[in-house]
Amino acid sequence: MAQQYLTLNPSETIDKTVGGLHPDKVLIVTDINVEREVLPLLRESGVVAESPRIAIPAGESGKNIETVTKVWHKLGDIGATRQSLVLNIGGGVVSDLGGFAAATFKRGIRTVNLPTTLLGAVDAATGGKTGIDFRGLKNEIGAFHLPEKVIVSPLPFATLPQREILSGYAEMVKTALFSDRNFYINLMDMEKVVGDNRILGEAVEKCVRIKDEIVAQDPLEKGLRKVLNLGHTAGHAFESLRIRMGLEVTHGQAVAHGLLVALILSHIKLGFDSNEVYHYRNFLRKYYGSSLMRCEDMEYVMEKMNNDKKNLNYGTPLFTLLKSIGEPEINVAPTGDEIRQALEIYQDYLS
Repeated sequence: MAQQYLTLNPSETIDKTVGGLHPDKVLIVTDINVEREVLPLLRESGVVAESPRIAIPAGESGKNIETVTKVWHKLGDIGATRQSLVLNIGGGVVSDLGGFAAATFKRGIRTVNLPTTLLGAVDAATGGKTGIDFRGLKNEIGAFHLPEKVIVSPLPFATLPQREILSGYAEMVKTALFSDRNFYINLMDMEKVVGDNRILGEAVEKCVRIKDEIVAQDPLEKGLRKVLNLGHTAGHAFESLRIRMGLEVTHGQAVAHGLLVALILSHIKLGFDSNEVYHYRNFLRKYYGSSLMRCEDMEYVMEKMNNDKKNLNYGTPLFTLLKSIGEPEINVAPTGDEIRQALEIYQDYLS
């Protein structure tokens, strides 16, 4: 399990963390936006100032085998060995791709993650899942590779646009839904949480701690860790659909909508309280907008869920659902008719 640092001085923490690991070489993996907006905030770090870096394209479109090959080439060019270190400074794409490059270079070198987005802090940077997209499927190629350390600082969050705050916030809501009713109720007041750095920092820390405890018990996602997939089966399908349509969508926005589908299915399959479904629907409409699919997109969305990498068999999507808030159930296999019904209700709710 990676040790987390919640710090207000990330430059100092980077130097302390990397220095304590004694790597022979350090490669910084970042993206072009983070290189411009965030790295200047870390100028007091000797590691950041002195280490070679590679800035990959920003966004999901660059999360592919061509980009990871460039990182491998850069590692080779600097003479990286199995005693070397990849320092990922960026959002989820950076930690996913940089982590995968590290996991596969010389059969695995160490990583340290410094997430620069709220989404990265509560999701991608923690837990050791790495990967790239392939053939239109998110994270289709990847590996489990736990980082040595995860450095969490609210400092970079000030550079984020509102859409990125919303993206990370959806993963926080997901965490609360499967773990803690009171936490979930508190997160429903988004203005209060996001408007206070102390409250936001404590909420992020709680999410990271919950995830880390789960990953420690189930590092390879054989059982318990599947609770983290709440909202992701439909969410990933929505994300693939929007990319196919050439429309902008964040991972968190797609997951936020996937959560509504999961809650509807939870009501259909497990008797989840319909009042809780309506309450979440109102939150979703307020912050995350209207439906991400049209009636004519139904077959595409169904196909993406049928092909989800979490499935045991093609054509049988497995969902993490809820009996109640804080009471998840993994590996639930709704029928195709039940999934269609849930998607139709989802559209009706957001029309």
